[in-house]
Amino acid sequence: MPFGGREMPMPYGWGTGGIQLTASVIGENDVLKVIDRGADDTTNAVSIRQFFKRVTGVATTERTEDATLIQTRHRIPETPLVEDQILIYQVPIPEPLRFIEPRETETRTMHALEEYGVMQVKLYEDIARFGHIATTYAYPVKVNGRYVMDPSPIPKFDNPKMHMMPALQLFGAGREKRIYAVPPYTPVESLDFDDHPFTVQEWDEPCAICGSRHSYLDEVVLDDSGQRMFVCSDTDYCRQQSEGQKK
Repeated sequence: MPFGGREMPMPYGWGTGGIQLTASVIGENDVLKVIDRGADDTTNAVSIRQFFKRVTGVATTERTEDATLIQTRHRIPETPLVEDQILIYQVPIPEPLRFIEPRETETRTMHALEEYGVMQVKLYEDIARFGHIATTYAYPVKVNGRYVMDPSPIPKFDNPKMHMMPALQLFGAGREKRIYAVPPYTPVESLDFDDHPFTVQEWDEPCAICGSRHSYLDEVVLDDSGQRMFVCSDTDYCRQQSEGQKK
């Protein structure tokens, strides 16, 4: 649905939709966490967190389980969310059919009539060309068995976390002035085929810091010779795993 899309103290494309959603629901007793691709210490996450701390005076945290509001760019935390938490996504393009049908009038009709065959064709073209579905992020999902939705540019590794999530999920696209939501405990299924079921990414190596084999890993190039390592994208989860090993 459309909303005002007011001017924010940062340019479009840097989280203005998420900021407006956070500003509309935040209260004095809330605890705010902001992540950018899973990390709490990136420029985008730090600036948004400090902005709300200064403007509202609310408490902030880097621990997922302590937060009541979590604003995120391109990740869902590894720590499972619970009831009474709200996950707010920053969304660049809210329309999942945009790159197939650019006309808004047509995509609205397609949603109304549940005409999603073109999306299945797009996934099938991947299979015909590469032998598998090559989409790795912003992987389309069907909500409550009815509406195809863009889950924002999260890696498809995170898609299963949306299914029956106890937390409320809010999506804000500031540039396009659109918001949408997924209520708690709502079925969310990734599109696939019977003979090509949906799968998530896997890595041959564990996290070089905490040793996790069950989290989404970022590749870090160490030097000009191509040496690399893999580390958890979710810095809070990685820290907790490391602390647990020390104990």
